Amino acid sequence: MEILIIFSIMLILMALKVPVAFSMATSATVALLLKGVPLMLVPQRMFTALDSFPLLAIPLFIFVGQAMNTGGITDKIFNFARVYVRHIKGSLGHVNVIASIIFAGMSGSAVADTSGLGLVEIKAMNEDGFDPEFSAAITAASSTIGPIIPPSIPLVIYAVIAEQSVGRLFLGGVIPGLLMGLALMVYVYVISKKRGYKVEPRATFKERINATIAAIPSLLTPVLLLSGIVFGIVTPTEGAAIAAIYALFLGFIIHKELTLKDLYKMLLSTASSTATILIIISSASIITWVILSSDMPAIVAKTIFSVTNNKYLILFIVNIILLILGCFMEGTSIIMIMVPVLLPIMKMLNVDLVHFGVFLVLNVMIGLITPPVGMCLYIVSKIAGISFERTSKAIIPFIIALIVVLFLITYVPEFVTFLPNLIMDK
Repeated sequence: MEILIIFSIMLILMALKVPVAFSMATSATVALLLKGVPLMLVPQRMFTALDSFPLLAIPLFIFVGQAMNTGGITDKIFNFARVYVRHIKGSLGHVNVIASIIFAGMSGSAVADTSGLGLVEIKAMNEDGFDPEFSAAITAASSTIGPIIPPSIPLVIYAVIAEQSVGRLFLGGVIPGLLMGLALMVYVYVISKKRGYKVEPRATFKERINATIAAIPSLLTPVLLLSGIVFGIVTPTEGAAIAAIYALFLGFIIHKELTLKDLYKMLLSTASSTATILIIISSASIITWVILSSDMPAIVAKTIFSVTNNKYLILFIVNIILLILGCFMEGTSIIMIMVPVLLPIMKMLNVDLVHFGVFLVLNVMIGLITPPVGMCLYIVSKIAGISFERTSKAIIPFIIALIVVLFLITYVPEFVTFLPNLIMDK
């Protein structure tokens, strides 16, 4: 009964365009009042949800992304990718994907990728003769790789809720992220050949050497960040702090493109983005509390297993549910609400929880580029100067490509578990 009340009120408030966090907090609070739970427990519960050391990595990852975008690092990443693949059919479309893969190892945020690299990528692609809707669509689609390849803000949130190793989750996202990039590049090649998009001349050896030397300091960022986390030298939060300091070093000392004024703006933007994520986490934690106290996970599991015991069919149903939710809900909310519900089912199916975390986050990322809510679609549409409808139409083939990868990693868990087992089980 409480769950029905929560979701009914939440959907009504969201339809009235009340912010997601306030919709969740209000609906859960009403349900608790009807149960006679003292209101004083609500803020206590919200605070407890944020009292987690790994969550401190979130503002640091966001700050690294801000520093990369502001400090001129995105240009160097784009140029590095450009000199190696610009001669292949699809040219800057491939550059777009590869640049996103590299940027993914620094930021962990799809929105940071879209708003940072997107400015460079869309402008260059339009100047090179690509259709603006195609440029916008590939930019949005490739940005979803950001939170899959480590570091990843959504994977940190999942790790806290599911009590899983952040290092294992980060390693688990590497191969799926590369598969996403490959799938997008295959489609870019096919559509570029069909439409006759031109290719740029092959870069000279000297151009490649110069671009590589210019990019090496930036390319060391993910190495510094991930090596320490994976090998247990530092925690994810400490690794994020090191990456943030290194990003400032690059911006102020190496590239000399950051100013104190830029730093002030970066800190403000980081604080704003962090506050948005944390208020959603704290608000969703109240709903999670109600869900767990109402025994909803057991009820859902019992209902599903009464229909079918087939593991593959259940995983298919779970993916479809998550994809549908991604069309209408913000990603952090989905993770906070659905993980406590689905975790018991995954355990009953003997699904590796690192595997579950990665394909859950991939579902959420696809939601970022799926109408009508798709945050990244709105950003790239604004950058490209085209309507949301044009971008939404152009993104469909890319969504299909990503869904193919989603089901591939869902049914072949070794794509996720191979690296964590190889490196961290020694």
